[in-house]
Amino acid sequence: QVQVVESGGGSVQAGGSLRLSCVASGPTLSLYAMAWFRQAPGKQRECVGARPWTGGTHYSDFLRGRSTISGDIPKNTMDLQLNDLKPEDTAVYYCAARSWSLAHGFTWSSESSYDFWGLGTQVSVSS
Repeated sequence: QVQVVESGGGSVQAGGSLRLSCVASGPTLSLYAMAWFRQAPGKQRECVGARPWTGGTHYSDFLRGRSTISGDIPKNTMDLQLNDLKPEDTAVYYCAARSWSLAHGFTWSSESSYDFWGLGTQVSVSS
């Protein structure tokens, strides 16, 4: 059974930083890509950024310049460094993973491109 586990969420004041970590595990697990999504109260889930196995990293515009994705996809790990956080960054942050066995095409920002999800970690930013 594949498990995706996030850690590192918490409460910070505006301007603060947090580092989120994600580890995926499972027998013979091999990943094509990993991504971070977030969902704020009353809003749809949106992609923060993604990293395919090739190593290139994609970022959504709303956190570009304030976030850095790092990690080792072949080792099934990925981190998200969040800087200069704003109250509007308050959300549950989810880690997603795409296995090589997923057949349909890959769009890094699309939820349907990922077949395994963590339960999420809460990030709360106060003004």
